[in-house]
Amino acid sequence: MSHPLLRYLRISVTSRCNLACIYCRPGKSRACSFVAERGPCPPSADEGDDLLTAEEIACFVRLAVECGIEKVRVTGGEPLMRPDIVEIVRDLARLPGLADLGMTTNATLLAPLARSLRKAGLRRINIGLSAITPAVYERITCGGRVEDALAGLRAALDAGLSPVKVNVVLMRGVNDGDIAALAELTRDRSLEVRFVEFMPFQPPASLPKVPHSREPSGGCSDRIVPAAEVLARLRELGDPEPLPGRRGPASAQRFRIRGYQGAIGIIAPHTEPFCQACDRVRLTADGKLRACLIEGGEQDILPLIRAGLDRPTMERLLATSAAMKPDRHAGSFRGQMHRIGG
Repeated sequence: MSHPLLRYLRISVTSRCNLACIYCRPGKSRACSFVAERGPCPPSADEGDDLLTAEEIACFVRLAVECGIEKVRVTGGEPLMRPDIVEIVRDLARLPGLADLGMTTNATLLAPLARSLRKAGLRRINIGLSAITPAVYERITCGGRVEDALAGLRAALDAGLSPVKVNVVLMRGVNDGDIAALAELTRDRSLEVRFVEFMPFQPPASLPKVPHSREPSGGCSDRIVPAAEVLARLRELGDPEPLPGRRGPASAQRFRIRGYQGAIGIIAPHTEPFCQACDRVRLTADGKLRACLIEGGEQDILPLIRAGLDRPTMERLLATSAAMKPDRHAGSFRGQMHRIGG
């Protein structure tokens, strides 16, 4: 089965994160207390150091752009935990031929950095916001404060980053009660809230059991809130009008509730997979090139980066990654997502 040429690079600049979300780091989340006064879970020592330097990141992306990559997203872990993140963004923004530069962040550290990042050349930003109810957010993130994330969201809008997208991984019985409140963020703000289906690939023990689950293991698949159900709940707020077209092969079905300023997106990787059209490749913070977020297809290229990549080698690496892409994911990933980048 042929795949489109790779055009989109997601590069993780760190595996460290100041949160421990239950859908991202299930093992650590079980060990953390959900007590607000203790604060967010700190990064643990076994997460390792960032292996790629700012110079190595810029050199890799420069070659990737020369080989056809058009869009780059800086991810983590939490990318804002790198003290040199503004410099990394500035170096990438200056690369000739790069059409689009974005970032994915939990936004809890964003408020004091948003304007500097925009000035450095960051164009767009995706904010992971698992809930808007403080207690629910605290529980999901292992002690995080939703007020910090919302302050980062406001700072992103004030700094002129555009588009600003809010990504919500929905889990039945955990945060699906916040669907309407999260959608309300689009009433008076020019942003897009995107509801993402939960991918049931981590051990079910990392989540509290779903009442009356059909699964004896605790109901990991029962956590999925299908796209059709999300749309039905949005109708309780008003008439969700479809917006024309999709932005890219793997982006959301997009709607706008009548009278609202922003947009709503629904991303359904489980019930409506888009693997056939995926044009993404990922570089992890420790130098592994992954063809797929979930299924792997991984090449350890840190030694090549350190030895000095050239364009023919980069072309070969990207071609190999394209050939490794699955026709459909099988939910086989069993690691911790913060080590790969979303």
